[in-house]
Amino acid sequence: MTALHLADAGEAADLAAFLARLIHYDRAAAVRLQGSGTALAVFGRPPSFEVLAIRTARLAKPYENGLGLVDGSLDVTVSAGELLESIDESAATALVPTAVTGPPWAGVLPPRGGWRQEPGLPALDTVRAMVASAVAEFRSQIGELVPERRTRAELDRIGREIWSRPIGDTELPVRAAHAAQSLGFLRPARPSLPDEPALALLSSGAWLRLRTPYGSIAVRRAGLGALDVSVR
Repeated sequence: MTALHLADAGEAADLAAFLARLIHYDRAAAVRLQGSGTALAVFGRPPSFEVLAIRTARLAKPYENGLGLVDGSLDVTVSAGELLESIDESAATALVPTAVTGPPWAGVLPPRGGWRQEPGLPALDTVRAMVASAVAEFRSQIGELVPERRTRAELDRIGREIWSRPIGDTELPVRAAHAAQSLGFLRPARPSLPDEPALALLSSGAWLRLRTPYGSIAVRRAGLGALDVSVR
């Protein structure tokens, strides 16, 4: 198996926590790994949120045994559970499992470049408060439904109405911040990096990306279809 040598035990623990959260929502979750040199990107899609989650990790050295690409870079879709099981936090290593047939989302990723910062994103505490308010409203509306109206279609309708609302003066839907919160991305900046921005909103073509020190959430902007995607 291909060996990944993570920069330190903290990187290994953070990657393990991300994978565990994905598996919490989908026990059969797959992740797409892309690595080059000492940088590793892990893409996942938690169900229901309709977003892509991206967790990056630093490697101590370039991984061993590239997987069939002429430039030796890593690009493979694997089981999130198997990858999680292979992580040795004390040794800061992981083994890349056997490739799996990727789900449809794994073939269409946000563009690698062309990102520019967008204005209008509220502060971290405000975004977290908006997510908490949306969760409370969703639960309240569900609780008020009479049994005969508590259908999947009605639950989906309520969810779409609440989670598609924009955050502040942006096009970013609340569901993107909800996904970030659920995956542990909406945390204060690490003490070791006090100047690191807590949140940033970026755009590239049809995509928006909520970037935090702990990971990113990417989502297509409403009405722009599948424009400006990277099929790899």
